[in-house]
Amino acid sequence: MNRAAFAAFFFVMEYIKAKTILAKLKHAPDSWFGLTYNMNLYRGCQHQCIYCDSRSECYQIDDFSKIQVKENAIELLEKEIKSKRLKGTIGTGSMNDPYMPIEAKEQVTKQALQIINKYKYPVHILTKSDLVLSDINLIKSIGEVYSAVSFTITTADDKLAKIIEPAASSTSERFKAIKELSDAGVYCGVLLMPMLPFINDSEENISALIEKAKQAGAKYIIGWMGMTLRDKQRNYYYEKLDKYFPGLKEKYFARYGNQYSISVPDGLKLNSLFKAKCKEAGIATKMQFYKEDMPEQLSLF
Repeated sequence: MNRAAFAAFFFVMEYIKAKTILAKLKHAPDSWFGLTYNMNLYRGCQHQCIYCDSRSECYQIDDFSKIQVKENAIELLEKEIKSKRLKGTIGTGSMNDPYMPIEAKEQVTKQALQIINKYKYPVHILTKSDLVLSDINLIKSIGEVYSAVSFTITTADDKLAKIIEPAASSTSERFKAIKELSDAGVYCGVLLMPMLPFINDSEENISALIEKAKQAGAKYIIGWMGMTLRDKQRNYYYEKLDKYFPGLKEKYFARYGNQYSISVPDGLKLNSLFKAKCKEAGIATKMQFYKEDMPEQLSLF
């Protein structure tokens, strides 16, 4: 079953009204992704990654498999973007993927990027989908100010990715998308996170992923040797561990208890390997962020 068919069969969709669409970060720009504003155009996510933190109780999403489309998002975005005094990077993809399969039909992300381009704002897109390629020309245009596309890639193995990220583009498809974007002059890279204890936390996986990123032309890889586990997110994740990795849940209980933010075993060693391999490959481990006094940002890369 392909991703579009998976989405059509398993997901319920509804339209909702949003009160606001741009949320300013408390400490902006943030030190990881350079974001000043968060923009979430949907609620829920079709990719259904087994580890997704957005299932946590604090986000108040009762059914994460129900996709809610913010039908007034574009109207709100244009109104809010015109009223902002601080020009900063708009990030999308923190709570759900802006390019999950439903975007091919709804095109809310595309319309939002058109508004962002119109008002000459910078953007950082976080995704696991090669559907982003449908907006490559638009992203290039925004890049005259600043645009970045970061692909979350947790494993170099397509088979493992299918288990932990069931409806996302395959790892191979994501690397192909990076290659196409990079060849077109779009600033793009990899988010190597989360790192799942006893699943993708191996030297072999990290090394293979960095090599594939190099071949694809990624300019950066941002890595984190850990993951979050809390309330509803933890419960869902442990259900999937029982299904796909029998016996592993007990190892988590023994090692981590009810900790929220956890590091993989040998995390320091793996982080040192990660940085050394990236340096060897000529790939940065931090992004270059938008700066208002640096127009035509992509000319630097």
